[in-house]
Amino acid sequence: MTGKVYLVGAGPGDSKLITLRAVELLQKADVVLYDRLVSKKIISMIPKSTEKVYVGRAVGDDTTHQNTTNDLMVKYAKSKKNVVRLKGGDPIIFGRGGEEAEFLKENKVKYEIVPGITSGIGSATYAGIPLTHRKHASSVVFVTGHEDPEKKKEIVKWKRLAKSVDTIVIMMGLSRIDVICKQLVSGGISKNTPVAVIQNGTTPKQKMIKGTVTTIAKKIKENKITPPTNIIIGKVVDLSDTIGWK
Repeated sequence: MTGKVYLVGAGPGDSKLITLRAVELLQKADVVLYDRLVSKKIISMIPKSTEKVYVGRAVGDDTTHQNTTNDLMVKYAKSKKNVVRLKGGDPIIFGRGGEEAEFLKENKVKYEIVPGITSGIGSATYAGIPLTHRKHASSVVFVTGHEDPEKKKEIVKWKRLAKSVDTIVIMMGLSRIDVICKQLVSGGISKNTPVAVIQNGTTPKQKMIKGTVTTIAKKIKENKITPPTNIIIGKVVDLSDTIGWK
């Protein structure tokens, strides 16, 4: 008999955006393995008697930390403990939740996946940017700007995305935004297409800068923007001027 692992999304930053199911599981867990982007307020919801283990990724560490996390989940579950693997945003949207579920299944550990609000949606909403809009955007795509370094080549076809979707949401793409925007322009996107970069979305430290695909890289440097960020490209960015509320 083993315990069970819950792959739980903590939401995009604002502690009030965590789900009731997530809070319920935090109250009942024996062990919580949490990421770097989980806020202190959410950590404070965990009972003092619960074992808390930080498993956030260090900059430049793309693989070893994940192996350690996988091993810890199995170790605790096979010790008959209920484990919450707590992730910022949503566990499946660029949160490696799918990989972890596969690992747990291979090791015969029961698990449940609990969705959370992904940062790409949460930060856009708090900035007053509707990712879809009947007049301006009938399609939206979520893309990682930082692919698995073990891949032999990139899978994201930026040039093809340029004219195939109305709104592009890029997660973890700050360091490559200049290259990404140049590829989008090469693919046919208008040089005047608006871009928003949202730093620390949904938190009191939220900051947004705007530009176009040809100016945003320079503005990021001028404003000293650092991760975590979400980048939104498309006509809907301009709507923040009229419906923004944060």
